[in-house]
Amino acid sequence: MKKGKILSSIILVCMAACWTIVPPGCANIIPPAGGPRDSIPPQVLKADPPDSTVNFTGDHITLTFDEYVDLKDLSNNVLFTPTFETVPKITVKAKTIRINFENPLDRNTTYVMNFGNAIVDMNEGNVLKNYTYTFSTGARLDSLEISGRVLLAQTGGVDSTLIAVLHRNLRDSAVMNERPQYVVRLDRNGAFHFRNLPADTFALYIIGDAAVSKRYSTKSQLFAFADRPVIAGQPDSLILYAYREEEKRTAAPTTESQRIPASDRRLRFTPLTNGTQDLLTDYILQFPVPLRSFDSNKVHLSTDSSFSLVRYQAGTDSLRRELRFHTDWKENTLYNLVLEKDFAADTTGRQLLKTDTLFFTTKKAADYGRVSIKLSNVDLTRHPVLQFVQNNQVVFSIAVPSGSFSQNLFLPGEYGLRILYDTNGNGVWDPGHFFKGRRQPEVVKLIQRTITVKPDWENEFETGL
Repeated sequence: MKKGKILSSIILVCMAACWTIVPPGCANIIPPAGGPRDSIPPQVLKADPPDSTVNFTGDHITLTFDEYVDLKDLSNNVLFTPTFETVPKITVKAKTIRINFENPLDRNTTYVMNFGNAIVDMNEGNVLKNYTYTFSTGARLDSLEISGRVLLAQTGGVDSTLIAVLHRNLRDSAVMNERPQYVVRLDRNGAFHFRNLPADTFALYIIGDAAVSKRYSTKSQLFAFADRPVIAGQPDSLILYAYREEEKRTAAPTTESQRIPASDRRLRFTPLTNGTQDLLTDYILQFPVPLRSFDSNKVHLSTDSSFSLVRYQAGTDSLRRELRFHTDWKENTLYNLVLEKDFAADTTGRQLLKTDTLFFTTKKAADYGRVSIKLSNVDLTRHPVLQFVQNNQVVFSIAVPSGSFSQNLFLPGEYGLRILYDTNGNGVWDPGHFFKGRRQPEVVKLIQRTITVKPDWENEFETGL
């Protein structure tokens, strides 16, 4: 009996301990989790021969890692400098990467291999970023440098997808016809840095969409060039401005004109206002099919229910897909636009089936804010133009020869600001022309602040470069 009581007491004590140490769910035994996800990139345990080797005479290099590795997108990641006519063959097996040189290496030359984001671990895909291996076929490693920064001439921003290249051949044609000797990527701030260079003079270029060839092949590529040859080791602070000589051409999207049934003979158009007209812009009709003819005598603009006629100017854009009406709009006023049946015809011969009238109302003056901006550190001798930017698009620009700007009616909103140095005074940004006189592009400088224009408010700002 005593043994039974003792055993019962032990069981009760254990149950109480379980309840005390772990709340009522202590009977639910949960197996240990698999641990945190591996986020550590592979590490090089051994390089054969070691990094920074001199008097290299072999035909391959072997890299051994601490885990199984893989290679991703070699052609867009790995950079060899100097470049090779026949690209070395890179293979991976288990924990080893092998680089085989297909051709003899140049004598007394320092080589640098940058793997970019190509090396990843097999399980999680963690990237060993910008692993670099350097060696020399001579008695020492070259140690001279060239560095600088690249800005986009049209916006003042940066594009880290660009590459910087060096050519020993200083003729302009080399950038199109020959592979460069040295190539580096730009970092996220638009900076480039050539290391381990020999004592030499180079032509310096910046290229976008260079692919494997690393050449400037089309005017739609981003491109920049140094005004004069650069010398390795000189402490110049280089700033280059990249531009596209021509905009990229994209396939034309399917238009509404391609969806209009041939049996539909009604002229189609769309007003770009949603019933409320901006006091500062033209009233615009947009046509899916270009206009063949337009007769302004058969269009009548008037105000209010009295249909009092208003003087206006009208015309089409260069593609004849927009019809713009310009006048001095009165605030908070009802306008009527009467379009006679045969006021216009598109290139397929479509016209209105009957006279049509469009109604819209202008905004109030109180819907706008007054803006006054005083600029500092702007070079007034370079024909500055103040640009207002929304969603990376210039929505308004104006010359500011005195370094200040004011306007009584300005659309409310948040704006970024830029200064365009308008060299030729035509009011718009112009690209450079390398093969036509080595003309640099016009330059846009960012103003490092945004402004918020409030409606019915005196918006005053002081800012500058």
